[in-house]
Amino acid sequence: MDQSVAIQETLAEEEYCIIAVQGVLCEGDSRQSRLLGLVRYRPEGGGQEHALFLYAHRRMAITGDDVSLDQIVPISRDFTLEQVSPEGELYILGSDVTVQLDTAELSLVFHLPFGSHTRMFLQEVSRAHPGLDPATPDPEFLWLSRYRCARREPEPPATRVWNSAPGTWPGSARIGGGRYRSWQARRGLEEARLQGRSYGADRPSIGGMARGGGPLWGAERVGRRGRRDEELEEAGREMSAAAGSRERDSAGSSSFDDSKPNGKGLLVDQSSRGQDKPENLLPRQNKSKSEITDMVRSSTITVSDKAHILSVQKFGLRDTIVKSQLMQKEEDYTYIQSFRFFVGTYNVNGQSPKECLRPWLSDGIQAPDVYCVGFQELDLSKEAFFFHDTPKEEEWFKAVSDSLHPDAKYAKVKLIRLVGIMLLLYVKQEHAAHISEVEAETVGTGIMGRMGNKGGVAIRFQFHNTSICVVNSHLAAHTEEYERRNQDYKDICSRMQFCQLDPSLPPLTISKHDVILWLGDLNYRIEELDVEKVKKLIEEKAFQTLYAYDQLRAQVAAKAVFEGFEEGELTFQPTYKYDTGSNDWDTSEKCRAPAWCDRVLWKGKNITQLSYQSHMALQTSDHKPVSSVFDIGVRVVNEELYRKTLEEIVRSLDKLENANIPSVSLSKREFSFQNVKYMQLQVESFTIQNGQVPCQFEFINKPNEESYCKQWLHANPSRGFLLPNTAIEIKLALFVNKTTATKLNSGEDKIEDILVLHLDRGKDYFLSVSGNYLPSCFGSPIHTLCHMKEPILDLPLETIRELTLMQLHTEDDGSQLEKSMEIPKELWMMVDYLYRNAVQQEDLFQQPGLRWEFEHIRDCLDTGMIDTLSASNHSVAEALLLFLESLPEPVICYSAYRTCLECSGNLTASKQVITTLPACHRNVFTYLMAFLQELLKNSTKNHLDDNILASIFGSLLLRNPAGDQKLEMAEKKKAQEFIHQFLCNSP
Repeated sequence: MDQSVAIQETLAEEEYCIIAVQGVLCEGDSRQSRLLGLVRYRPEGGGQEHALFLYAHRRMAITGDDVSLDQIVPISRDFTLEQVSPEGELYILGSDVTVQLDTAELSLVFHLPFGSHTRMFLQEVSRAHPGLDPATPDPEFLWLSRYRCARREPEPPATRVWNSAPGTWPGSARIGGGRYRSWQARRGLEEARLQGRSYGADRPSIGGMARGGGPLWGAERVGRRGRRDEELEEAGREMSAAAGSRERDSAGSSSFDDSKPNGKGLLVDQSSRGQDKPENLLPRQNKSKSEITDMVRSSTITVSDKAHILSVQKFGLRDTIVKSQLMQKEEDYTYIQSFRFFVGTYNVNGQSPKECLRPWLSDGIQAPDVYCVGFQELDLSKEAFFFHDTPKEEEWFKAVSDSLHPDAKYAKVKLIRLVGIMLLLYVKQEHAAHISEVEAETVGTGIMGRMGNKGGVAIRFQFHNTSICVVNSHLAAHTEEYERRNQDYKDICSRMQFCQLDPSLPPLTISKHDVILWLGDLNYRIEELDVEKVKKLIEEKAFQTLYAYDQLRAQVAAKAVFEGFEEGELTFQPTYKYDTGSNDWDTSEKCRAPAWCDRVLWKGKNITQLSYQSHMALQTSDHKPVSSVFDIGVRVVNEELYRKTLEEIVRSLDKLENANIPSVSLSKREFSFQNVKYMQLQVESFTIQNGQVPCQFEFINKPNEESYCKQWLHANPSRGFLLPNTAIEIKLALFVNKTTATKLNSGEDKIEDILVLHLDRGKDYFLSVSGNYLPSCFGSPIHTLCHMKEPILDLPLETIRELTLMQLHTEDDGSQLEKSMEIPKELWMMVDYLYRNAVQQEDLFQQPGLRWEFEHIRDCLDTGMIDTLSASNHSVAEALLLFLESLPEPVICYSAYRTCLECSGNLTASKQVITTLPACHRNVFTYLMAFLQELLKNSTKNHLDDNILASIFGSLLLRNPAGDQKLEMAEKKKAQEFIHQFLCNSP
């Protein structure tokens, strides 16, 4: 969620929040959540000034009411923002980023979440710095005076909070001043650093000068050098430095060699391709680390294996060839070493930790090298669905950290959470230097992808030379919903994508890893047996007999889910459902049948499962925790063999270079997509077969076009590299959604396109795409549908075109030949179906439907064959939401948007706004409100309330006008309030 819009709501009209990031303000043991916003001001005389606004907040910031201004830090010439490594902590790539903010008056330390958003935030702060050019006038920050005046006078120094520096008070910061008397003095200090004199720790910083004269942004940069001797020399330095680092780590301290290029610094500006040579780079002076703490808060490690060497940002075809051939010859310079992994999953049913977790995490096992610990249902409160913070995260994190194996010291690599689904990754101290390329992502599979109560979180990383992905998922509940669980699994697999260090490379999916560990509450149940029969088999310990009725076993056997995955034998009794605080089966009114909901599966080579068990001693939840211990073979680099392999590759490359022009053959150049339907994916594929010369390919934009293809088309991969005599399959995916449907309905766009496949140093190839789109009510305007008395697929294309292009105002001017319907018949069909079948349906509009059922519903609406409609209530409800979302003009027209927000809270004025809408839009609004009010009359059965419905329908019926997105999230609350007042009163 973009929290900058909440900050924007607190600013003056001429001030603009460029970007915001949520962080943690640190001093000693104190941790306070802060929202950091980069605010820009443009004076009338030209130019621009920036400041960091720090806000306190107790929940995810949606509007200005959710935040309280704590402090303002002007970005003046003396402002620096540096990445630091706190005392006693180890560098691990991918863990949270620790940055230190310094001005002349104050110094603050923040933890920021690792990831692309933090990178973007820090890049924007870097651009905002006024620099050290004497020709640039000093910022005056007069615009900040209004914040100073709005606050009371500061308290005496003795009563200030720890982060209120002299000359500042909560809500303000002293304007002007500086650590250095002049920019020349500051530059002198930087020059001294360039000559070897240190100023504290040599850290990546914002606001300083680069080694070599340019602006410094991030860590030391490596220039691209193409000569063979330089490549070998660089690789040799890396390997010798790695060996030294490894020896120092084993001695209980950690420092980094002065000649290693930092290819993994989070703060590297990807747009800068400096040409600094290693001899010009300063040694990196890091403090020694005597022991690891349980909180690892940095991301600038240079690791001692090929994973680091290959991840250094390089550019050009030659470097790509070297990298690719190294990967192909991996077995020539690596060996398999076994490491022990602990994988655990626990659905805690919204409870706080009440007992020690050691029986689950550490008793009776050797100290693992890696811990992967997952939780589900961390917090079941409604606030957890809509807001970011929950105290349960810290409670369970501490409980896990306190229960790790006592015979080893561990570093927390990463924590990722989506509502109640949390995943923790720890490694032993001695392995931390070999962890790299850490990324974490989340996928919500709730209604329309908006709810995170179900879904998955994942952490991927490189351990030595092996890529590993750990997934924690919580799939749909209820015995009969196994198809929805299957769909949740497929959604997680398709939508979980991890950014790569090289932004030019496509994202990684879960399947693109050497080892995959999948854990969680998968919610598959035992079917075809009654409760008593299940309990009897458990009592007899006839687990294999019971396993024959396990849904997950059946779905895996049918290749519906987890294809290629393995699971150990289930030798423990089902882990769900128990009476909380006991080992007794569920005695509630529902009396759930026992089931193996909580599972651990794996996929990959060199994996041996040593144990797979539940832990009955823990009784906090209605689930029992599950653990599995693995020995996993990981590829480790032999430094000497690596150097020899690299030498051979570079020698052979010298012979090939400039020998020929690359040429490829394509298996297919013409692609026809027939009968394309709304939100129904079609895929065509072809093969690129390379010739004798390595080549780099990419789909390129045609002249005067912003993308290489139209919005409804996508090529995967869209760029890549091919070694001689190799091939790659390219998939062309066509998918029509709300963005593209309207123009296809109207005929303004057609399924026609030309793709240009370009070879670096070679020729271009042209691919033709054609097809036909079947018009749909989805993506059609309300007034168009009101004029369509026949199903849309029964109408001539020209009639559909004319009605779709017809201006909205013409429907009320009496010029039409035939009176239109009051509301679209398709809308009536869905609402009528729900009214007859679903007014008492539990969790309506909150649980997603099935994709194939949506396609069936769409076809019934477009063909008018409503009598054949057979789908679950949840699928019809989601189809209704998707229909409203696809309207090119929302129910409340864009022209009335601002007026509606202004009237929010005033029912009389709001009703007046509705009367100004075109008749068809007004009728639809009234009809929907009446239906939603009917649902609320049955709230005791369906568990809906006015706040939930206002939240869901507010953003669908009242949408921000296209091109005016700046305050969309900040205005969301007002939109919900506008709808809410109609739900509680007659429209």
